[in-house]
Amino acid sequence: MSLSNLTDRIKPDGISIVSYLEYLQKGDYQIPTFQREIVWEKDNVKKLWDSIYKFYPLGSILIWKTDIKLHNHREVGGHVIPPEDTRAQFQYILDGQQRTTSLLTSIYGGKISSKPGFNPTVYIDLSIPFNDAIDDTSFSHRFLFWDEIDDKEGTFRRNMGRKKKFDDGLIVRLLEIKNDFQGIFTRLSTLPDNKVFLDNLWRIKNVLDNYKIAYIDLKGIAVGEVCQIFERINQAGKPLDIFDIVVAKTYRVATKDRKGFYLRDIISGFRTESNGSKFLKISDFDYLQILSILIRENIKDSGIFNITPRYLNELKAEQIESIWADGKSAILKVFDFFENHLHIKTPDLIPFRYFYITLATYFYQNKSPDYEFLKKYFWFYSFHNDDLLSNTTQLSNHITFLHSNSDKMPAKFGRFLIDKDRLRSSSYSSKGRLSRAILSLYSNHLPKDWKFTDRDVISDNFFFSTDKPNLHHVFPTNYISEHPGNNSLNSNSLMNIVYLTQITNLVISDRNPLQYIKDFDVPKEEGEDISKFEKVLKSHLLSNDLLTWSRMDVMPENALDTFIENRITSIVSDLKQKLSGIDFFEIDTKGTEKNEEIESEEIEETPAL
Repeated sequence: MSLSNLTDRIKPDGISIVSYLEYLQKGDYQIPTFQREIVWEKDNVKKLWDSIYKFYPLGSILIWKTDIKLHNHREVGGHVIPPEDTRAQFQYILDGQQRTTSLLTSIYGGKISSKPGFNPTVYIDLSIPFNDAIDDTSFSHRFLFWDEIDDKEGTFRRNMGRKKKFDDGLIVRLLEIKNDFQGIFTRLSTLPDNKVFLDNLWRIKNVLDNYKIAYIDLKGIAVGEVCQIFERINQAGKPLDIFDIVVAKTYRVATKDRKGFYLRDIISGFRTESNGSKFLKISDFDYLQILSILIRENIKDSGIFNITPRYLNELKAEQIESIWADGKSAILKVFDFFENHLHIKTPDLIPFRYFYITLATYFYQNKSPDYEFLKKYFWFYSFHNDDLLSNTTQLSNHITFLHSNSDKMPAKFGRFLIDKDRLRSSSYSSKGRLSRAILSLYSNHLPKDWKFTDRDVISDNFFFSTDKPNLHHVFPTNYISEHPGNNSLNSNSLMNIVYLTQITNLVISDRNPLQYIKDFDVPKEEGEDISKFEKVLKSHLLSNDLLTWSRMDVMPENALDTFIENRITSIVSDLKQKLSGIDFFEIDTKGTEKNEEIESEEIEETPAL
């Protein structure tokens, strides 16, 4: 691409305030419906005008010029914006709605939806001397709204001084300066000591005529790239994503012959009307990709071949409507599978977000899903040594694989490979695939609390209330740092982690495991094969080592290492049970170079699908 083409695609420029607002009022600029309602505050508007008054630069307005037709807000600050339906090219304000609304209502009045009955017209007090000091707060007195001027016929004493200035012509509307500068200038010229008044009048006149609003034209740029540009420019706000574009593009006004369509309301309604699952809060983008694959798989000649922005941009309201009823049911079955079959209560633990897509296609119009098969599918790909669901090619292969399973001919899994050293060296990461898989496995066993042995740890009250779940180090890190012993492994390994309630976690704190285990070790009751606490340990995939050491009142020097190795053995044994009938292969690369060449020499890996 030539340099001239690059400069034409993304072109910074400037335009006067008055011209910009006139173009907006004529319909040359439109604000898409995905733009949120503005948060309008008096002080923010005053500070905006103070910056303009001092000729400080403002952030750029982002304008997207495209032939894609989006649904637009018909009103901005109470002003009707004419539609641009007949134009060959549309100009959308992607970033700058807040400033645009503030400027428009400041000069031309209007209404703010969050402040019914309030007049947003801005007045300027020309008697306030100009001060360009950085800490200057005179803007709060220089720029005023009518409720700060009106003295309600002398009954509102706080405003009486300003009302007199208004009556004397020293407080005027910005619009009046724009429309009748000469008349105001002539009137002020007759007043004594008029230098401050006239200087301020000339300054605001100069602002209205010559202050340039910076804007950036995006021309001939695809949807995906526009979203990236928006995100990088709009660092402080919500990123623009393809979902916003699809919402505006598929919007349909209701008529007497056809229902309206607003995708944002459809997804919001689904989230609020369903069963309250935390999975309902998966991202809008996840929902959009699920819908796109359901359309691809179930509507002939849909034109949707992938889940990339290029194809998501082609989604149509009629396509979404045609699959939505069965699609809702399929999505809810996916969430139910995670929560009630796998006992995973939060999307924060799902190793691959593509699982939402593959499983939704499997459940779609499927009257007899095979849950045992799905469990194997989930654990196989969650723990496999290789990332086998991380791109769209693999996604399509997974969908084919899932649909190939039947009673007459069960789908055949490839060889399962797990490296025990990856378990050994695993640590908590809210986004790591293996980290999520391990925590999902712990959750799957419905672990019980150590102190209150009849209490489930996995509860909605405190599970994943923040980005980091309520995890407990069996061998506390502070304890290990003070008593390193003869251990070589990291106490932050997920093999040293269990779920506990916050109450029990606080009781244990950084104490010696040898001591705190005694608090929970209760004798087994008559008729019991093992004690309640031994059952609790099993629910956490833990051996009885801790219990044995505690009862003997002594631990080996390498207790942490021994504990971690036994935890790995328990996890591998559990996965072998879960993946029964599948060729299961385990390796241990501890102390070796972990690279593809060595692994390929040790094992010839067969395709998983």
